[in-house]
Amino acid sequence: MKLLIINGPNLNMLGIREPGIYGEQSFSALCQSIENWVREAGAECELYQSNHEGCIVDKIQAAYGVFDGIVINPGAYTHTSVAILDALSAVRIPTVEVHISNIMEREDFRHHSYVSLIAKKTYMGLGFEGYKKAIRYLTLHEE
Repeated sequence: MKLLIINGPNLNMLGIREPGIYGEQSFSALCQSIENWVREAGAECELYQSNHEGCIVDKIQAAYGVFDGIVINPGAYTHTSVAILDALSAVRIPTVEVHISNIMEREDFRHHSYVSLIAKKTYMGLGFEGYKKAIRYLTLHEE
């Protein structure tokens, strides 16, 4: 199984950006953890991070026929991007949404997720562990 792991805007600033919300571990620590969890699950992955909505849409479209599953933390685009939702809908690759913080316990505008309309599962508020759960979900529920 081959997974595409997408991280959206500002996730590259983990460890610097609001450590009280997102923790003190760096983005590189997250990437290392993801690679370890994917390996433990007997799968392969490509990690991708972008602060640009169109680049994320392009990456999702390019995943068609290449990847078996997508794990996505769309960052702020969670609440605003119909384009990312449409790209995920178009490629029909099983997708799991992840959020390091619990978006339902934050500002009201963060309570709505466009990605959740297509995602098979959403993990939030579990820190980095949400990625591990998403990887396990996809690798144990292959379609």
